[in-house]
Amino acid sequence: MAFQPMRIGTRGSPLALWQARHFASVARAAIPALAEDGALEEHIIATSGDKVQDKRLADIGGKGLFAKEIHEALADRRIDVAVHSLKDLETELPPGIVLACVLEREDPRDALILGAGCGAGTADDPLTVLPQGALVGTASVRRQAQLLHRRPDLRVDIIRGNVQTRLGRVAAGDFTCSLLALAGLKRLGMADRAQVVLDPEAMLPAACQGIVGITARADDAPTLALLARIEHAPSRLVADAERALLGALDGSCRTPIGAHATLLPDGRLRMHGLVARADGSFLRRNMGEAAAKDGPQLGRDLAAALKRESPADIFG
Repeated sequence: MAFQPMRIGTRGSPLALWQARHFASVARAAIPALAEDGALEEHIIATSGDKVQDKRLADIGGKGLFAKEIHEALADRRIDVAVHSLKDLETELPPGIVLACVLEREDPRDALILGAGCGAGTADDPLTVLPQGALVGTASVRRQAQLLHRRPDLRVDIIRGNVQTRLGRVAAGDFTCSLLALAGLKRLGMADRAQVVLDPEAMLPAACQGIVGITARADDAPTLALLARIEHAPSRLVADAERALLGALDGSCRTPIGAHATLLPDGRLRMHGLVARADGSFLRRNMGEAAAKDGPQLGRDLAAALKRESPADIFG
């Protein structure tokens, strides 16, 4: 081989490992040199976000806790690239670290995982599957706010852990239901566990939900050149727009924010953005369109409109 193995950093959850190995398979297929034996190495790194399972991320430091130790390894040159669920990656990366490429987006929708006592629901309102006063397990203030805005009778309590843990707690009767990203369920071969899939009109996804992002060092030109060859350009366009909205709102994990951009048949980009109070007592949702290349500016403009039209305490 003409170069050292590319060392891939990842968290150790089943979904994180699937994503890292998917990245490796995409890289091998696109870059012949990486298909050689030993060209890629997987390095599992425990993160602070994985170690605390009984609190919301906002209470222990926010999204950056899922990447802090991984990016330290990247900066220290112990790894060459890092694989992330892009929705869990902070918008302002550490100095010297860049979002080098993104992979093709999987279905960004959320799904309801139902336990005992749930009904059949209706096409007009999928939340009718939940009985009055149902206990919903989620650590996402975005999901909580949208649920409570439409169903203030619901009760919400924290549930964290990997996909299998959350499914197990609903099956054990700890919660009436929970919500998971459909992308994660599909990637783990568990799409059948999504009893109710919520369209973005009913539950606006998190920014970049369903997208795998790869970070690298800004000064590592050879690696950046390789990663540019596997970039999924349409997914990058929507990711940049959604991350621009999130960054402009300066939202913490305490601020319910949703963002979902799509490319239209005519090549333009349409994006919906949402902010709310965690208790559902306020929710504002706006939509905008722009040329696809202007996605980041659309995100910033949409964020500015949401800020103007929301109470100041939303961003306090």
